[in-house]
Amino acid sequence: MIFKPRRQTVTANIGGVPVGSSAPIVVQSMTNTDTADPASTAAQVITLAGAGSQLVRITVNTDEAAAAVPEIAARVADAGVVVPIIGDFHYNGHLLLVKHPDCAKTLAKYRINPGNVGAKRRDENFQTIVKVAVDQGKPVRIGVNWGSLDQQLLTEMMDENAGQSQPLDAKDVYMEAMIESALRSASLAEETGLAHDRLVISAKISQVQDLLDCYRRLASRCDYPLHLGLTEAGLGMKGIVATTAALSLILAEGIGDTIRVSLTPRPGGDRTEEVLVAQQVLQSLGLRSFAPQVSACPGCGRTTSTFFQKMAEDIQEYLRTQMPIWRERHPGVEEMKVAVMGCVVNGPGESKHADIGISLPGTFEEPKAPVYVDGALRVTLKGDNIVPEFLELLNNYVVGRYTRT
Repeated sequence: MIFKPRRQTVTANIGGVPVGSSAPIVVQSMTNTDTADPASTAAQVITLAGAGSQLVRITVNTDEAAAAVPEIAARVADAGVVVPIIGDFHYNGHLLLVKHPDCAKTLAKYRINPGNVGAKRRDENFQTIVKVAVDQGKPVRIGVNWGSLDQQLLTEMMDENAGQSQPLDAKDVYMEAMIESALRSASLAEETGLAHDRLVISAKISQVQDLLDCYRRLASRCDYPLHLGLTEAGLGMKGIVATTAALSLILAEGIGDTIRVSLTPRPGGDRTEEVLVAQQVLQSLGLRSFAPQVSACPGCGRTTSTFFQKMAEDIQEYLRTQMPIWRERHPGVEEMKVAVMGCVVNGPGESKHADIGISLPGTFEEPKAPVYVDGALRVTLKGDNIVPEFLELLNNYVVGRYTRT
């Protein structure tokens, strides 16, 4: 994959987190709790931030939700967690932000969907939110969505297109309407007093090729930071694969300043999955590093034992649990590469290429496991304690190489 230089944009500041071409691409997520329940919402914000979400968005849709925002932020702060909390507004944001000034003051950013701020008084309602943002010194994300596009604007553009001698395809008009909605709203926000560098834009679609087309057009017509995401990506593997395909292609073109992976969680599922997937996309592309990466072979007829699979899983889990500690004590450890291989075919070679790696014996191979450190054979492990012995070597390697001096 050939990467283009990062698109140059203005840089917005969101609660102390810079977003724009001069800053690392930011991972964000969103809670799915009832915001009116401050305890559960704060707990999920803390969990998402702990997983690595640098911005966390919450729904603010009722008076009760708006009234709960200051308590949510206080609970998060009392837990020692520092993360900007963003308010997601639809339909009644102009009412809630005015009625609940403490909510407006507490939130780090407001997200406005121009497609549902009102039909008859759309611009007036939109400007009301922007004026609150200006008064409170808050940035705004103008978030256009394929499923809730401004119908009045779309109708006007469809009618205009129908009158052309060579009308565009309906999908092209829809795409242009999304871009036009975002850019017109940004212009109106600036006319209302919001500074140019206080705006972020998104135009989310649920189909990969459409998203690529939309963001390419949008990036060529403005210098605002762009928030990326395949909206309504879906469940499980489908959501992960589709999102990864979309984000990887557009990020490789230098487009995108902040991302979210919009996965549908299973009932009772782990909400942090969307954060981990977003991080892995960026790390796999070499754009950011969040945690040590484990290379492990898929297994074949030479590895009929599941021992190496279990070991790879144990090591991955060990790295994940250690990262909150290591991140503070051992800067740079997130770039470490670990190999856990299952036989002699690629095992020694892959282990030599890693910072630290182990090559386990395959079926019918001699029961020994050479460990390579920085490309050289360090020790050969045998017996029933291979896993704890390797973890000890791994921990000693981290302490020896990445300890802050």
